[in-house]
Amino acid sequence: MKRIEEIELPIGGMTCASCARIVEGQLASTPGVSRASVNFATRRATVRYDAARVGVQNLVAAVEDVGYGVPVGPQELAEQAESADLRRRLMAGAIFAVPVFALGMAERWPIFQMILAIPVLAYSGYPFFRDAWTAVRHFSANMNTLIALGTGAAFIYSAWRVLAGGTDVYFEAAAVIIVLVLLGRMLEARARMRASDAIHKLMDLQPTAARVVRDGLEVEIPLAELQVGDEVIVRPGDRIPVDGVVLEGSTEIDESMLTGESLPVEKSPGSAVSAGTVNTTGAFRFTAAKVGRDTALARIIELVKHAQGSKAPVSRMADIVSGYFTVAVLLIAAVTFGVWLFFAPLGTALVNAVAVLIIACPCAMGLATPTAIMAGTGRGAVRGILFKGGEALEAAARVNTVVLDKTGTITTGKPVVTKVRTLHGFSEIEVIRLAAAVEQWSEHPVAHALMKRAGAGTVEASTGFRAIPGRGAEAVVGSRTVSVGKGEAGLIAIDVDGVLAGEIEIADRIQPGATEAVRRLHDMGLEVWMVTGDHERVARDVAGETGIAESRVLAGVLPERKQQEVARLRSEGRRVAMVGDGINDAPALASADVGIAIGTGTDIAIEAGGIILMRGDVRGVAEALGLARQTLRIIRQNLFWAFAYNAVGIPLAAGVFYPWTKWTLSPMIASAAMALSSVSVVLNSLRLRRA
Repeated sequence: MKRIEEIELPIGGMTCASCARIVEGQLASTPGVSRASVNFATRRATVRYDAARVGVQNLVAAVEDVGYGVPVGPQELAEQAESADLRRRLMAGAIFAVPVFALGMAERWPIFQMILAIPVLAYSGYPFFRDAWTAVRHFSANMNTLIALGTGAAFIYSAWRVLAGGTDVYFEAAAVIIVLVLLGRMLEARARMRASDAIHKLMDLQPTAARVVRDGLEVEIPLAELQVGDEVIVRPGDRIPVDGVVLEGSTEIDESMLTGESLPVEKSPGSAVSAGTVNTTGAFRFTAAKVGRDTALARIIELVKHAQGSKAPVSRMADIVSGYFTVAVLLIAAVTFGVWLFFAPLGTALVNAVAVLIIACPCAMGLATPTAIMAGTGRGAVRGILFKGGEALEAAARVNTVVLDKTGTITTGKPVVTKVRTLHGFSEIEVIRLAAAVEQWSEHPVAHALMKRAGAGTVEASTGFRAIPGRGAEAVVGSRTVSVGKGEAGLIAIDVDGVLAGEIEIADRIQPGATEAVRRLHDMGLEVWMVTGDHERVARDVAGETGIAESRVLAGVLPERKQQEVARLRSEGRRVAMVGDGINDAPALASADVGIAIGTGTDIAIEAGGIILMRGDVRGVAEALGLARQTLRIIRQNLFWAFAYNAVGIPLAAGVFYPWTKWTLSPMIASAAMALSSVSVVLNSLRLRRA
């Protein structure tokens, strides 16, 4: 019997997109694995597998079989150790490479150049040669193969020339290339860590301890020991440790780090509080409702991790190219060597071939998409916008039509009495209280509106309640039979003993930012539609107030038909984003190109939609779509420059333009360009942190 599970594994030893491709192919071909995806930027593999056929140890063994590893312990510690190792090798290499470069430029003392270059290649360059040999043993090639082959060939040729008494040596090229590549990788690693800052900031929101009441005493315990049902004490300035419900005390909570909402939120007994938020004013006590991985903060962290480790469809071409890139570069380098050897000395042919090996950079292509997704989804998380993955982000960027559910999205979802019309001698308050008496046991929003208007403690008891299908309800209030049902034009009619006593208008108030949200969407060139189950007149009023064209209002649409309307719009060639509350609108959200679930940090349905707006503010729709557009724009820029860099750099290094320019590319310049290409892609992605 199948037991389908999914796991994320940290991958150690990857240095380019080709590495990620090798690991991904190895995992995907493992028996029992149905899907494998490796993200070069995050250094993580997501594997979906049948636990009845394959275990985690088999997956780890598969990764190790192709020369890579699965670090034990927190990935952050492994990355820090890798960064420290890079820094040590870079500093050691620079100490020896600088004098080698100076002597090489002066064309002096080749034997000393060789002696100084040896520790650069042996220590600083050791990881390149080690990983290249591992790749060869597994019949594969990666970026390390190119670097090791290029620098190794330059050193061996130069050593041979020294032993033969020659002076045309290239020790400075071999040493400086190693140092420049290490510098580029260190800068790239730092930039990648900045791109994933959002995860670390979210994790830092979780306190390590909590004050609880145990046996009548206040004690401080580690967070891991906190249990559901514990009574937790929070003082001003404390960060709330877990999700719960306020027992006693009133305060204001800063939820900005969780939802992006800048204003503190008032809390009183019965209010929900979330882990990671900050108590700003009064002390209070609450009951722990969700702990550990069940808290909203923990789920958000997992969601952001998943999104940052995902791929966007736009990256497929880069993935395909990177799979063949290294082998293609090796062939181009061999052809370059052969052609130049026919027309020029061995040293010239070798230098140009080395330049081809060194300037080629599959890393830039591998980083183009994931770093932008990391930065974009991270920025979204800070603003209370959660993208479920790269596919949702890309789909949102391509949207041209937005369908807004009315209740709870454009409106507050909490209707109020707006108008009362009385007849036959009945007073306004009498009509309200009679209607409330009939509806007082109902959970319908209309009943809540009537009870609120009537006032607590003023409503008579009713008996004989009976629902009338399609018409409303009736009950006996005192000695009178009162019925509440649909009147004309969407009003609620109140009949007392068969006489029309009055009509009540109940309306759902417009969200404070709804009109601005619609304007922003229009400014972005998007079609805005509204769908609702309400009466057409009510729908037109709401549309008119918010700026939605009447021709784009779908009224009287029941929940099950919303999905059909979304499908119809898509069939007309539109790319549709459906915006709803994530619960009743789940089928419509799922049928859209991208579903946007709108709610709050504690009650949001994480399972619904591809994008989740934590603030419960419809203005976040425009912000989410705008951020998605910016992210896709950055991805396209990255991919363009990554392809353009290699398309121009490799022919330039090969000397294709030499017949016209009489100029070739130095391997040292090639190595600097290669290092900067990866760094520039990551830095371009980091612009999204200020989006």
